[in-house]
Amino acid sequence: MDTELNLLLTSANEKTQYDTYAKNLLSRKCVLACILTAVVDEFKGMTPREAERYIEGNVHVGDVPVDPGVTNVEWTTARQENVEPAVHAGDFPINIGMTNTSQPQSGNRITGLNTVQQEIGEGTVVFDILFYARLWDGLSQIIMNLEVQKDEPSAYYILNRAVYYGSRQISSQKERDFTGQNFNDLKQVYSVWVCMNMKECSWNHIHLTDDPLLGHHHWRGNLDLLNIVLLGVPNEIPQQGADYELHRLLCALFSIGLSWEERVAILENEYFMDAKTEFGEELKEMCNLSQGILEHGIDQGKFKKAQETAGKLHSLGWDVGNIAKLLDYRPEQVREWLKIAAHS
Repeated sequence: MDTELNLLLTSANEKTQYDTYAKNLLSRKCVLACILTAVVDEFKGMTPREAERYIEGNVHVGDVPVDPGVTNVEWTTARQENVEPAVHAGDFPINIGMTNTSQPQSGNRITGLNTVQQEIGEGTVVFDILFYARLWDGLSQIIMNLEVQKDEPSAYYILNRAVYYGSRQISSQKERDFTGQNFNDLKQVYSVWVCMNMKECSWNHIHLTDDPLLGHHHWRGNLDLLNIVLLGVPNEIPQQGADYELHRLLCALFSIGLSWEERVAILENEYFMDAKTEFGEELKEMCNLSQGILEHGIDQGKFKKAQETAGKLHSLGWDVGNIAKLLDYRPEQVREWLKIAAHS
């Protein structure tokens, strides 16, 4: 069991690190700007470099809670202390006294602040990435949330979770972005979900529609307040073309097995990014982690195959010593496999 446990723990650790690096890379303003120009109508036609200027305040990475009652913790704390809460345009006001103002800037990415109080936040679900962007008119803002998934979850419907996250972005604006009954001040929200390891490239935009069933009354309001974008990204990088620009960018950042040189070439030649400066060593670490995940996946496959072969050979009358010699494992390991198989 030692070999199997070591493989599982190593693979799990690599995947955890991979997830962290994925969020950090995705939170770079040059990447966020590419997503803005692709999915938000008001930014279409802009270059990513132009769109970067409209990203405001902090880009929060894994520090804003999703759950009701804790997304806007600063307001609650401020009222308890009978002080006026500090609200900054284009930023999420959360957790007075817990904000680490000494956080360094890394390249063009403003790192997320450690704003979830530990005694409250244990087990708290947080948004992966959350930020404000001002529209070209200089007056309106949108709120964008990005979530990275290693694949489409099987335990629940991802669309249901996306609706919940988008709805939280809507409801948490009250007393932060507007007060009282001023619902006309609600900001548009975008909840963008990047699902890796899918079978094909896909892109769905889910939003509100109006179906008149009787009469001709026009109800005033904004149907574009809630926007959910689901992006299916395969591990194999798609061909070049206008339809695949966003997917090629995401593959260049996240695909498992892609070399550092291949990633840099795509980012520099197709997206005009100075990849070595924009992403630094994190892109190299991503390459190393993705290769490690690929290799450990292969190792675990070989390990499982050896277990199955040992069971078959034992059923044919082979003794433990000969099985161990053939498969190049210790006899104690083979005995453990056979014991587990006998009780399963």
